[in-house]
Amino acid sequence: MANPYRELFTAPGARAFVMAGMLARMPISMTGIGLITMLAQLNGGYALAGAVAATFALATAFCAPQVSRLVDRVGQGRVLPVAALIGGGALLMLLLCTRLQAPTWTLFVYAALAGCMPSMSAMARARWTEIYRGQPQLQTAYALESVLDEVCFIVGPPLSVGLCVGVFPEAGPLAALLMLAIGVTAFVAQRSTEPPVHPHESQHQGSIIRSTDVQWLLALMLAMGVIVGVVDVVSVAFAQQQGQPAAASIVLSVYAIGSCLAGIAFGAMRSKLPLPRLFLYGGIATAVTTLPLLLATNILGLSVAVFIAGLFFSPTLIVAMALIERIVPPAKLTEGLTWLVTGLSIGVAIGAAGSGALVDAFGARSGFWLAIAAGAVVLGSAVQSFRHLK
Repeated sequence: MANPYRELFTAPGARAFVMAGMLARMPISMTGIGLITMLAQLNGGYALAGAVAATFALATAFCAPQVSRLVDRVGQGRVLPVAALIGGGALLMLLLCTRLQAPTWTLFVYAALAGCMPSMSAMARARWTEIYRGQPQLQTAYALESVLDEVCFIVGPPLSVGLCVGVFPEAGPLAALLMLAIGVTAFVAQRSTEPPVHPHESQHQGSIIRSTDVQWLLALMLAMGVIVGVVDVVSVAFAQQQGQPAAASIVLSVYAIGSCLAGIAFGAMRSKLPLPRLFLYGGIATAVTTLPLLLATNILGLSVAVFIAGLFFSPTLIVAMALIERIVPPAKLTEGLTWLVTGLSIGVAIGAAGSGALVDAFGARSGFWLAIAAGAVVLGSAVQSFRHLK
């Protein structure tokens, strides 16, 4: 039986842009946690560190869709170097201001400007879409990208923290900056796979976020991000409560492994079910599989529960990306993909902050109730999307 993932790379230039895109997307997972670790070491507290990292995250959520909108209008080759230069330059200035003990307000200014970093996972998906539009290989390509995103967020944070602690405080964000510069340069150099600029029709003026269909998909991605943020924070708190703080890394690894394996398997499938129905089934499964989280009473039970919860994350994400490709016009594809990625990131931040507050007030397991609520939103969004799109 042919390997569907190997078949993807028969397209000329595919291997090169995937490798460059993987390197270029690493900074998104490394920068925030790197800033927290750096500032906590140099300033001895987490209040300022958390505020600066939150500024970067919010700025990224706002700027990334705007950068992608420009990409749709004038092309990746013209926009990505400028966006990377602004974002990377601002990050470098933030590191210098930290080292030189500049006024605190400068950290927030440069953290906001650093948010101009482009969403490289959306850029890579846009290239796959241009290569395999309307073909079954596109689902496999989206599955590959989802798995690469998972790998990025598994490897990036510990790498950044390790560099900050083991080398010097600024080492993590600095490594992210170098990866951004090298990765974007290599990605843009792959001109043969760059998507062409599609003409904008008069009825499609303005941001794609005004579309009701896109809004329902975005709501689902926000809720899925909340579930991830809850699992991240509550797993750490739960492990500490059990007297096994190191076990948190095992729990989080199990969650990521479950999602990765499911994504790989789903990408290799050739389902004949319509995308809206697949999306509905994915939303239902995602909502239902949050329920076992409430039953966990020890590390083993929590590991099993998060493994089950992770099984439908990647498949649902893959179908959501495929639906965006169907819903939005080609001239706005990159923006549409970026909104989903951005929604997921915002959801993670909301889930982490919300579950942290619940844990402090009511104990570790209470944070899972936020995941249950997010699962209900996932279910409602999937049902509404199915009604609109069937």
